[in-house]
Amino acid sequence: MNEDRPFLGILLMLGFCVLAPLGDSVAKLLGGVVALGVLVFARFAIQAVMLVPLVWAGGQSLRLPHGLLGLTLLRTVLHICGIGLMFSALRYLPLADALAIAFVMPFIMLILGHFFMGEEVGRHRLAACAIGFIGTLLVIQPNFVDVGAPALLPLGVAVVFALFMMVTRKVARELDPIRLQAISGMQAVLIMVPVLALLPVARGDFDFGLDAYGWGLLVALGAIGTLAHLFMTWSLRFAPASTLAPMQYLEIPVGTVIGWLIFRDLPNGLAALGICITIAAGLYVIIRERRLSRPPPDVPAGV
Repeated sequence: MNEDRPFLGILLMLGFCVLAPLGDSVAKLLGGVVALGVLVFARFAIQAVMLVPLVWAGGQSLRLPHGLLGLTLLRTVLHICGIGLMFSALRYLPLADALAIAFVMPFIMLILGHFFMGEEVGRHRLAACAIGFIGTLLVIQPNFVDVGAPALLPLGVAVVFALFMMVTRKVARELDPIRLQAISGMQAVLIMVPVLALLPVARGDFDFGLDAYGWGLLVALGAIGTLAHLFMTWSLRFAPASTLAPMQYLEIPVGTVIGWLIFRDLPNGLAALGICITIAAGLYVIIRERRLSRPPPDVPAGV
């Protein structure tokens, strides 16, 4: 059993909150140069290259337990689609805005959990979902005026990743997270190779003619994404999820800073208001979940 070390867990989650938007910024830099299919392939290929040896070094097998092949394949397909949608969104939207819109995912998960998994969702959390979605619409509105329908792509990211997390809940009971991600990377490579071979539009005019800077960014894309996931996984070994969950919203301000430093993008007034509303509603949901999950205090006998 891992020792409870909350400070280390918080530091690791902070690392995730920096690495995740940094990886998205690399995808945004490459978006105008490298075709979407190649970006997604590189993301998962590097993941497989990094994690498969790590699994072997730990003495674990990459063979799936009986009955999990279908679920892991579904999870991998959802992961490919979610990352593809996010990388597409980043071609049109500022980094902070895309992240803020995608953070409607926790609200979507609550709704999906209620209707498809029978999870209880009270009126307070439903109200927070509605308010959070209003905040998301405030972020979408100015972007929709500027770029049109692509402003809705992060909503697709949120829906796909909500489904991805629901499948992950089932699979993670049987597989270690690092082992799961190694297998997912291998599955994604096996899926993407025929896609790139059979669909020229997926690979564009990619002819391996990138300069050293381009190749470095492509490798960094996969390495940063993989490390971000490892930081999140390791953080949960040392601190409870209830402590770490609110910190994930730091991705949005970190993304805002990175977006300004690299692209000189800042949300406008309406989008900034929407981001604040989305963060506040999300934190309310997390705090209420934590409060409801606490066991009731013991009542002294005779009271």
